Amino acid sequence: MCRSVSLVPLGLSLLAALPSAHAQSAVVIYGRLNTALEYVSASTASDGSKLGDAARLSNYRSVFGLRGEEALGYGLKAVWQIESTLSIDTGAGQIAARDTRLGLDSPYGMVFMGNWDTPYTASTKTYDPYYPTTAGYMALLGNGAAATTDNVQNTSSFDRRQKNILQYQSPSWGGFSANLGYGLPEEKLTVPRNPALYSMAAAYNRGGLNVALAYEIHQHYQAAGRNDDAIKFGVSYQFAATRLSALYEHLHYRTASGDLERNGAYASLVQQVGTGSIRAGVGWVGNGTGSATETIGFFRSGPGTGALQFTVGYDYPLSKRTALYGYYSRINNRSNAVYDFAINPAGVKAGADPQVFALGMRHNF
Repeated sequence: MCRSVSLVPLGLSLLAALPSAHAQSAVVIYGRLNTALEYVSASTASDGSKLGDAARLSNYRSVFGLRGEEALGYGLKAVWQIESTLSIDTGAGQIAARDTRLGLDSPYGMVFMGNWDTPYTASTKTYDPYYPTTAGYMALLGNGAAATTDNVQNTSSFDRRQKNILQYQSPSWGGFSANLGYGLPEEKLTVPRNPALYSMAAAYNRGGLNVALAYEIHQHYQAAGRNDDAIKFGVSYQFAATRLSALYEHLHYRTASGDLERNGAYASLVQQVGTGSIRAGVGWVGNGTGSATETIGFFRSGPGTGALQFTVGYDYPLSKRTALYGYYSRINNRSNAVYDFAINPAGVKAGADPQVFALGMRHNF
């Protein structure tokens, strides 16, 4: 007992002998645990088939992460982050499978490399109060969700975390900022084309106002020599107890058989009611147009290929870090549409309308 106590002053003196290492680096442990009990079902599809109803426990992209920075002098800092997946429902997980980077930060902006949300994705994801749950707007907007992908694993989604990406994030100049990303064409070594990604976003933030404009190019994703692109514009405003957000998006794919285009829009409301908040979102996409014969992600060309999604729920905080919530979300597919939930899909066929009731809990640390 006395021997162990005598080691305490020795340990303290050893820590004191290493002040420079601890003074130069700050490390933060953080995470999000988010899961819900769901009841999911779907209406009868156009071909007469019908999915069975099911109860399930769904994970909403829970994470565990480490991040830090080191002052290098002259206003320059080394920045790093390692963010890993964590599935409460199954116990699965993967180190560095989410936003992970290493870079340099300065008064002129930040440059980093790693596995990170594209500027296009990051520009408006805060507009959706149900991002990233089963009810997330990625079912319609962005054409699905790619949790982590390169230039060939997922060639349809514009809501994506991109592997092998180089990014620049500017400082704020009077409320204006810019974000540029380049997904390097490493797959050129393994596929007979030269796929790459170019993503850019501009924003204005002042007071409760946010305005976002984003554009992204997918080089040679569908066919050699042909590029896909997406553009969106969004506005969000925080009033005293109300937040309103809206965005418009246009997607354009260029395949070996022709072009495929589609317009979409999304609007949301977060209204404080007492301690909690009512949260609602509505997404719409029109029919796919163009001569392409392929189905890319959730959509195709032709009549009856549009859809509408609506979500409403209530979020109740138990503390600053813990909340309980519930919501209902439904996608109304037209007769030839195959839209499904982007996260935790139901597996519907054309014309079927998936819906989900969810009761969940979220904790941030």
